[in-house]
Order: sequence, then structure tokens, then C-alpha cells
Amino acid sequence: MGKVILGIFGAFVLLAVIVVIAAVGTYNGLVNRSQAVDAQWAQVQNVYQRRADLIPNLVNTVSGAANFEKSTLTEITAARASVGKVQLSPTTAPTDPAQLAQFEQAQGALSSALSRLLVVVERYPDLKANASFQMLQAQLEGTENRIAVERGRFNDVARDYNVAIKRIPAVFFAAALGFKEKAYFNATPGAEKPPPVQFDFSAKPAPAKP
Repeated sequence: MGKVILGIFGAFVLLAVIVVIAAVGTYNGLVNRSQAVDAQWAQVQNVYQRRADLIPNLVNTVSGAANFEKSTLTEITAARASVGKVQLSPTTAPTDPAQLAQFEQAQGALSSALSRLLVVVERYPDLKANASFQMLQAQLEGTENRIAVERGRFNDVARDYNVAIKRIPAVFFAAALGFKEKAYFNATPGAEKPPPVQFDFSAKPAPAKP
């Protein structure tokens, strides 16, 4: 009888060791995946910040153009200020879809304002020929492309992490250990491409307002 009890006890100990090893391995894997999501989120924030940093120089360059429609610049400045009011951690990926949606909405409003600026500039050949404006425009378009790329990468690593916390055995203890599902960026059709800008150097500047 003693040998049977000892054998059962040994089996439980072995099972416990296997469970602990599996749990530790799973935990470490989730930590790595969570860190990867946070690192990619920081990169997303980095490219958005680059765009925000370019805007003051863009506004200053455009505002020097004679008779330029100042309302467009006011709209961009207001949209940039609204982005700054959305407070999200720059290093930890959000788990609240509503917070991320608010962040997306503010960034989308800024993207729309910048798109309208490029359309309005079509009526100002002198401004389009300005070397400083051309450089800033190229930097902004490159940043818009980078934003789309980094958002896509973020969704990829967030998806991998979200799948991992729902798999066995992680699903049994992930929530208790603080591993919460990460929110995704919503895909917008055509968002991976910057708004097209067709230059027409035959256009004439807008007449001065009386």
C-alpha cells in the first residue's frame, strides 16, 4: 500500500512539475509578445509625432504665401491641437478600443486637414514651386506612408498576442496575471496610400480678397 501511495504522490509531483514548467514557459512567451506589441505601439506613436513636428514648419512656410486661404491653416492648427488632447501612453499599447478609436478620430481629422491643404495649394503655383514647401510636402507624404506601415505592423503583433492569450494553457491564467487583450487599429480602405496630388503649373493664384 505504501508503494502505491508513494507512486501516486510521485505522479502528482511529476504532473505539478510539468504544469509549472508549461506555465512558466507560457508566461515568458506572453511577456515577450506583450513587449513586442508595446514596442510597435511606441513606433506608431513615433511616426505620428514626426508628422506633428513637421506641421509647424509647414504652416509657417505656407502662411508666407500672399493671399493664401488662412482658414485652411487654422483648421490644421486646431486639428493638431486636438490630437494633443488625446492622452494615451506612448510606451504601452492600449487595451480599450474606445480610447484607440478616439485617438484614430483625432489623427484622422488631422490627416483630412492636411489633405485639404494640398488641394488648396494647387491654386498657388508660386507656393508649389517653393523649395521649402516641396521638401516639407515630400516629408509629410513619406510620413503618411510610414504611419500606414507601422499601423499595419502593430495590428499584426497585436493579433499574435491576442491569439496567444486565448490558447491553451495561457487562457487559464493569462487574465489573472494581467495579460489583457490589445485593441486594434481599424482598417480604412485606401488608408495605406497618401492622397494623390496632381500639380497643374498652368493654374493661376487665387485673386486677392478685397
